Amino acid sequence: MLTAPPLTLLAHGIATGEIVPYLGPGALTGVVDPASGAPIPADSDSLIIALNDGKPMSPKLMWEFPRAAMNVELKRGRGAVNRFLDTTYGARIWTRAPVHDWLQSCRPPYVIDINRDTQLQDSYAGVPHTLVRGISRVGGTDYRFRIHRYDGTTYHEVAQDAVAPALPVLFKPMGSPRPDATYIASDADYVDYITELMGGFAIPSFLKAYRQGRRYCFLGLRFLRDTERMVMSDMIYSAGSPPGWALIPEPTPKERRFCERQGIEIITADIPDLLAAAGAARPAST
Repeated sequence: MLTAPPLTLLAHGIATGEIVPYLGPGALTGVVDPASGAPIPADSDSLIIALNDGKPMSPKLMWEFPRAAMNVELKRGRGAVNRFLDTTYGARIWTRAPVHDWLQSCRPPYVIDINRDTQLQDSYAGVPHTLVRGISRVGGTDYRFRIHRYDGTTYHEVAQDAVAPALPVLFKPMGSPRPDATYIASDADYVDYITELMGGFAIPSFLKAYRQGRRYCFLGLRFLRDTERMVMSDMIYSAGSPPGWALIPEPTPKERRFCERQGIEIITADIPDLLAAAGAARPAST
């Protein structure tokens, strides 16, 4: 049986780049609209309700956001879903998530974030970095990603063989509105993206090399739905042994079985516990 490291060691490993943080919807817990106090739509249920003008959809469509987004896409077009995501994550102002403030303080060299907001990019504002985002259902390319280099002020699209190896990498497979909008949202998007992810065409070659033997800390991610589990499994392909740790305060039996098959150890704690350990691990100021 694996022995979980203390949270102070996990925090130190993330800060130094030895452990890759993998952010799920729970990373945005506590983020609100400062004017209204409304929480940011981040998890599947809140996204579906926000997409449907504040009302739940049918139980079948409430199962997960990609299914609901597909329903809207079929009725009103793909643009309707993209406009919703643009408005939600590109146009509205939100308070900062504590975990993003912490990441800003240490700026790990590699972060995976399956949310579609811009807080991770904001955490690296003014700092040159490489941004990788997923794309789907596009012609003219064999790949399912776009790469931008941020020079400290502006993003510029670059080819995968032109990436500066020393820069931090922000991998947002589900997309974001900045520098221009691209999203993986509906069932059709995910089918295309995951198919190419499994075939090796959704991850740049430099990340395939970099991820060899890496370990991950899953923050704010629940392993209850097949879509997120499939994306995660391919993202961490060729990980170390063990591949990592998941902070889940109250894991379900389904999550325990899945993590056991993956070799991921569950730690019954949450992001605030990690942040408290990170604060305790910092040397006292003089």
